[in-house]
Amino acid sequence: MTMKWQDASLPAAERVDALIAELGLDEKIAQLYGVWVGASADGTDVAPNQQEMIGDVDLDGLFPKGLGQLTRPFGTAPVDPGVGALSLARTQRRIVAESRLGIPALAHEECLAGFAAWGATAYPVPLSWGATFDPELIERMSRRIGEDMRKVGVHQGLAPVLDVVRDARWGRVEETIGEDPYLIGTVGAAYVRGLESAGIVATLKHFVGYSASKAGRNLAPVSVGRRELEDVLLPPFEMVIREGRPRSVMNAYTDLDGVPTAADATLLTELLRGVWGFEGTVVADYFSVAFLQTLHGTAGSLGEAAAAALEAGIDVELPTVHAFGAPLVEAVADGRLDEAVLDRALRRVLAQKLELGLLDAGWDATPAALHGLADDLEAVRGTVDLDPPENRALAAEVAERAIVLLRNDGSLPLIAPGRSSPRRIAVVGPTGDDRFAVLGCYAFPTHVGVHHPESGDGITLPTLVESLRAEFPDADLEFVAGTSIDGGETTGFDAAVAAATAADVVVLALGDRAGLFGRGTSGEGCDAESLALPGAQGALLEAVLDAGTPTVVALLAGRPYTLGTAPDRAAGILEAFFAGEEGTRAIAGVLSGRVNPAGRLPVSVPASAGVHPSTYLAAPLARKGGVSSIDPTPRYPFGHGLTYTRFAWSGFAGGEAEIDTDGEASVRVRVENVGDRAGVEVVQLYLHDPVASVVRPVQRLIGYARVELAAGEAADVTFTVPADLASFPSRAGGRIVEPGDLVLSLGTSSADLPYAHTVRLVGAARTVDHTRRLHPDVVVERVAAEEPIAAEASVIA
Repeated sequence: MTMKWQDASLPAAERVDALIAELGLDEKIAQLYGVWVGASADGTDVAPNQQEMIGDVDLDGLFPKGLGQLTRPFGTAPVDPGVGALSLARTQRRIVAESRLGIPALAHEECLAGFAAWGATAYPVPLSWGATFDPELIERMSRRIGEDMRKVGVHQGLAPVLDVVRDARWGRVEETIGEDPYLIGTVGAAYVRGLESAGIVATLKHFVGYSASKAGRNLAPVSVGRRELEDVLLPPFEMVIREGRPRSVMNAYTDLDGVPTAADATLLTELLRGVWGFEGTVVADYFSVAFLQTLHGTAGSLGEAAAAALEAGIDVELPTVHAFGAPLVEAVADGRLDEAVLDRALRRVLAQKLELGLLDAGWDATPAALHGLADDLEAVRGTVDLDPPENRALAAEVAERAIVLLRNDGSLPLIAPGRSSPRRIAVVGPTGDDRFAVLGCYAFPTHVGVHHPESGDGITLPTLVESLRAEFPDADLEFVAGTSIDGGETTGFDAAVAAATAADVVVLALGDRAGLFGRGTSGEGCDAESLALPGAQGALLEAVLDAGTPTVVALLAGRPYTLGTAPDRAAGILEAFFAGEEGTRAIAGVLSGRVNPAGRLPVSVPASAGVHPSTYLAAPLARKGGVSSIDPTPRYPFGHGLTYTRFAWSGFAGGEAEIDTDGEASVRVRVENVGDRAGVEVVQLYLHDPVASVVRPVQRLIGYARVELAAGEAADVTFTVPADLASFPSRAGGRIVEPGDLVLSLGTSSADLPYAHTVRLVGAARTVDHTRRLHPDVVVERVAAEEPIAAEASVIA
């Protein structure tokens, strides 16, 4: 017999209400928590993940009540993907069979840089996504990630991270898209669109303020003002919710000015739902509900923590049942929490399960990857490929577009017309022969695989040495580590210098080791005291440069570091932010010239290791001045990046000289590829507000255009800028657009803005809200290079 809530012909709200009416209190609460499990290697039911913060979990006792979520069935231990899919399907069938109403669980996984499962493609980390300045490419990548997850039975992905880098010492910089809210919002929205188009529930995190912790420490307090919150930290979430339509949000661990976000109704309910109109689920970052008691001290018991989280707007406790178990049952039973508050969360959870088809009559637990296969271990083993050639090709495309060429004295590319290919190459440095040097802390091999070395990596991870040997097959290549990543050893310096001296060219491979909670130099809980290269790498850099051989520095890292004298002495510098499984091949391709670098910096590269925090998005007092001995000017600014071709900009034209506070202004420039090979120019649009009623950043990115041009091709790039983009939080509260002058500048980085147009806004100050426009209109029109440029106002040659 089909129950009313299983009838797909009925309205969704009616079905959800019918199901809620059927559930007892224990069954309701069971839908609001997950259980951390690991797929069984023998294809049987999943087993609880045992760790100190979880304790013992009795699935036999839990399943009869039903279950809200299964936490990371693929991302907990290595398992053949086909076997893992079978194990998950069998577990779902067990939940349906053993619970009174037979409601399946929703399965979630990490997907920060690809599906975090054994054998799945390891794509570049989000910091590399930002470096591409290419939202369309990132959307293609995330769609592939989502398709791989969905076909094995996963429903939700815990990505993207929309935190804005405020202090590069923070260990999770690698997980962010960069230091600019607009770049993060545009790339983040694209990632969400791709994931959601594959049927996966995308989860925005960490809402909000996590990256602004004091001194760049993980889980440290956050003390930002309302203006920084509304102008820097919230905009990426606002844009992605409007334009990506994600179905889930995850809270941040931190407190904002003393209020933990997991218990902040102002953020989780009033803003997120009341203003922005978000209708999905809010899931707790792992253990953050219990942290209200154990870390923040704002709850005296787990029951109080559960009640506070639900009242604030948390719907689901992850990763496992803790505060939302018996403590929540008691809180409802003794009247500390109104059951209507619980039902509010339950309604959102069940509506999402309904969207996913989990409440339909005849729902089948068998995922697409196992259709047509016998329900048998050996029949499914080896049948699911999560790293096929098309995935690797896409991973290579992202990596190649993400590598940033910071410096080139003319030595690159190493293979070029009229230049002899190097015969002797010395590869020096600790990341040169480290296969994990391209992976972030949430890639499966580094996140989980390191604890299971007997299972292998599951994917092919060529080292930089191996990729260089393949790229330069006729060269004599010697590798010397010189030192470890963070051990501080200097005993290998002599061998490194000797190898460098004997070579025609040196590739100096430096950077990070990703890890968790102090087991790496980058990653969650791997915060840095300064932005000096870890260990003795800075000293190794200077020693190799002193050898006098042309040296190309290749940084395989998760954050920007100061580079000593390399910006003045190195032949070239490449920045590759954990570029994924195809990363070393991409680096080798850039060095040879097979790949023309196209990346731009999503974060500033510091000139000094001790200037913190420092981002380009800062007020005048954060710039160099005569009242402080500290110069925070970066060595390489946000947006910087070189290529192997040359671009000429001409015919800059500013349109309107005066507009109303609800009007539009335009700027245009012609970009021509005057080099001898195809390449990419990223035209960046910045806004400067010279006089405002509150302090404004000196420059702020408000638009960009990634322009691909063949040699000899040209394009006119036009930005039409709505006055809404000049809005900011006023002194009285709310966002306003003020009358006065604005300067619209075009250039190749936040510090290289040769073209500027001043437009005056006239009329009364105008209040704007969450429906305001967030982007300029951008038109890229290919033209003949000799075609005249139409002028609308002053033209700057």
